[in-house]
Amino acid sequence: MAIDKKNMFFLLIGLGLLLLFHFLPPFSPAVDPAGKSFALSAAGKSAIGLFLLAGVWWVFEVIPIGVTSIAIGVLQPLFMIRPAKEAMRDFMDPTVLFIFGSLLVGLTFTKVGLTKRLAYKMLMVVGEKTSMILLGSFVVTALLTHIMAHTAVAATVIPIFLTILALYNEDEGGSITKPTKFGKGLFIGMAYTAGAGSICTLLGGARNPAAVGFFKEFTGADVTFIDFSLHLLPFGWIMVFLLWAMLMLFYKPEKKTIPGLKNRATDLYKQLGPVTKEELFVILVVFGALAMLVLQAVIPALKTLDRSIPLLLAGLLFFSSGILDVQDLEKKIPWNIVLLFSGAMSIGFALWQTGAAQWMAIKWLSLLQGAPWLFFALGVAILVSLMTNFIMNVAAIAITLPVALVIAQYLGVNPQLILYMATAAAGMPFLLLIGAAPNAMAYESRQFSTGEFFSTGIPATILLLVVMVIFMFTYWPLVGLSPLGK
Repeated sequence: MAIDKKNMFFLLIGLGLLLLFHFLPPFSPAVDPAGKSFALSAAGKSAIGLFLLAGVWWVFEVIPIGVTSIAIGVLQPLFMIRPAKEAMRDFMDPTVLFIFGSLLVGLTFTKVGLTKRLAYKMLMVVGEKTSMILLGSFVVTALLTHIMAHTAVAATVIPIFLTILALYNEDEGGSITKPTKFGKGLFIGMAYTAGAGSICTLLGGARNPAAVGFFKEFTGADVTFIDFSLHLLPFGWIMVFLLWAMLMLFYKPEKKTIPGLKNRATDLYKQLGPVTKEELFVILVVFGALAMLVLQAVIPALKTLDRSIPLLLAGLLFFSSGILDVQDLEKKIPWNIVLLFSGAMSIGFALWQTGAAQWMAIKWLSLLQGAPWLFFALGVAILVSLMTNFIMNVAAIAITLPVALVIAQYLGVNPQLILYMATAAAGMPFLLLIGAAPNAMAYESRQFSTGEFFSTGIPATILLLVVMVIFMFTYWPLVGLSPLGK
């Protein structure tokens, strides 16, 4: 069996980083603005090494991404970071089960034919120009994230986009496995615009209400649903259109138009016939699950209900009604992706519980204490952006925002500015698949590699920071958000 030298090189680089941090002498403590010292434990030091190993292995895909996640669970007890019971327990965290439930919803939509119905209807509206098909796809994705968590949106639209890709590749026999520029732009764009749309309202992701909660705790001020959307909805939509333009530049479709596509979509839609009882049942169940997720924001009794429960309940109904069966569970669920997020949760909690995440955040932000307000605000956004590519975005907010709000007071920076910049950065992890569920789910399309996603994410992240700077000096002051004061 031939050994892939490139894979072996990055495999050893990852292991080398873990061993280096494990055996390095103790690091100096991190000191916050109030003078409190945070020492980095031996377990925390090794957790940072494991964090770097996971990043290298995930980016360069030296082994399957799900297997890298298994390595995260195995290496924690071996390097005395955390006991095996704690490391492995995170593999079944409710967030992972929420992603699993989202995948079940997407699978059911596909199986009963709803995804084809939605795809054909959208194509009948947007027409035959590939640029407009991409834009229409991104707009639909972003709109749905205003009322649904972006993970659930990704699970809903991916089967639709696979149907569109099959129509695009119809001259190739309708293949959805052959990578094309159109396919790369479609699925990378779906992941990116799901993130951009999800920052527009408090319903787009758990990070949004979490950030508002931290803000109230540390400042005493509340941020309403309307205030949140007033500041971030225009930001999110400008990012959607800029990302579409960027992807059209990087992955210009091989075909400018798909002649006859509109008529073809119309014919295919007619062939589906009227909506079936199965389709109606699925629509009602999913609507009920989404209603529970939305109502959690306003009904106190539902606030304690984990967000994974409505989607898992929907999955139970699909299996009990016979729409899904054991073959779907064994052969159609992308377990590689489920494992990916299991490992991401495990390394995230390892960094948090060992104190490594807090140590890194304070070290980084302390460097910015004497910096001008603009550099401090951007420094916060960059830190959140980097962290949210490796750990769940709620954790990135929980680690960074409290420290940033304390330092902002010393610099006279408006804490609301820090809130909105951190939330926007946490919602758009453009570099790694583990940064957000839509990133990993888009990868299942097999249209792009992890390296392509990473390289596309660099200019996308720069674009995000540029838009932030523009908003700091234009739109946000117009709606009463001055960078300084308060």
